[in-house]
Amino acid sequence: MIDPRGQRLAATLTTVVLAVVLLTGNPWLLAAQAGVFAVGVLAGPAATPYAWLFRTAVRPRLDPPAELEAAEPPRFAQLCGVTFTAFALLGVASGLAALTTVAVALALAAAFLNAAFGFCLGCEMYLRIRRAGIRIPTFA
Repeated sequence: MIDPRGQRLAATLTTVVLAVVLLTGNPWLLAAQAGVFAVGVLAGPAATPYAWLFRTAVRPRLDPPAELEAAEPPRFAQLCGVTFTAFALLGVASGLAALTTVAVALALAAAFLNAAFGFCLGCEMYLRIRRAGIRIPTFA
C-alpha cells in the first residue's frame, strides 16, 4: 500500500521533466525519466527516486494520509510510462522526430492529468482491464 500523495508528487515531477524534454529534445533527460519509470515497474512505485524524495522531504511534514492505495495500478501506470518513453527513445535513435514528439506528448498528457487533477490514466486502464477479467502479470 502506498500514499497517493507521493504518486501525485511523482506525476508533477514527471510532468516537469517531460515538458522540458518536449521543449528541448534532450535525449539524456528522456532516458533518465525512462529509468525512473523502469524502476517503478521492476521494483514498485515506492522504490523510485521521486518516492524517495516524497518520503524524505515531503511526507514528514504532512499529516498521515486519509487512505492508502494498492501499488499495482500505479505500477501498471509506470509500465505505460516506460513504454511511451521507450518509443520516444526509439524515435531519437532512429531519427524519427515525430515519433519522439508524439510519444513524449502522450506521456506528458497522462502525467499532467494525474498531477493536476489526481486522475491516473494508467491506473484507470489497469482497473478496467482487471474488471474485464484479464490477468495482468506482476513484475515483483
